[in-house]
Amino acid sequence: MKVLVAVKRVVDYNVKVRVKADKTGVELANVKMALNPFCEIAVEEAVRLKEKGIASEIVVVTVGPTTAQEQLRTALALGADRAILVEAASAEPLAIAKILKAIADQEQPGLIILGKQAIDDDNNQTGQMLAALGGYGQGTFASVVKVDGGKAQVTREVDGGLQTVELALPAVVTTDLRLNEPRYASLPNIMKAKKKPLDVKSPADFGVDVTSRLKTLKVEPPAERKAGIKVKTVEELVEKLKNEAKVI
Repeated sequence: MKVLVAVKRVVDYNVKVRVKADKTGVELANVKMALNPFCEIAVEEAVRLKEKGIASEIVVVTVGPTTAQEQLRTALALGADRAILVEAASAEPLAIAKILKAIADQEQPGLIILGKQAIDDDNNQTGQMLAALGGYGQGTFASVVKVDGGKAQVTREVDGGLQTVELALPAVVTTDLRLNEPRYASLPNIMKAKKKPLDVKSPADFGVDVTSRLKTLKVEPPAERKAGIKVKTVEELVEKLKNEAKVI
């Protein structure tokens, strides 16, 4: 079974994000970029399926700038077999889902795995859109994935607890934090990843228009929290909560 894994290049989660001076977006110049953490989990799950003998090939794909090859090489070092970069300066979730649908039509994977969301925009849309476009069953927010006999059993994290669904393959799965713990790429695997195939495509190759349908009006940082104060007695605390904070 072939597994298709979609990943995204994002600002490293350890970096403090700064808004541009003109408030048109987030500052990306000279900022450390990384593989989206949820996407790392998706790659790890695919690699584990291959190690169990369930998956025969892992194809990793991203839609992004030329520099996103770095993140694809990271995925290859983690265990993916080959990569596809669809070069686009930017693309909204629906356009990405259409591109992934076209790639899935070509590759014919048995399973498509994505991170449940990217930490830059937190849309949580691409996996669901892809499932709808392709007519695939979907298991979102997966914390456990079991594949056997042409079916996938996915345990989902929902507001009320856990829900288990059974999906006929091919299917779409989006990964949650508790699904697994991604491994670190070893130096030998990093060197091997440099020789693995990486194809570069464009959205036009798949007949997809990535023109933005949304307009960003303004980007602002969250309001700074005011400094707290210390009180000496319970009576003083009650007085401030009552007369200043007015919460009691």
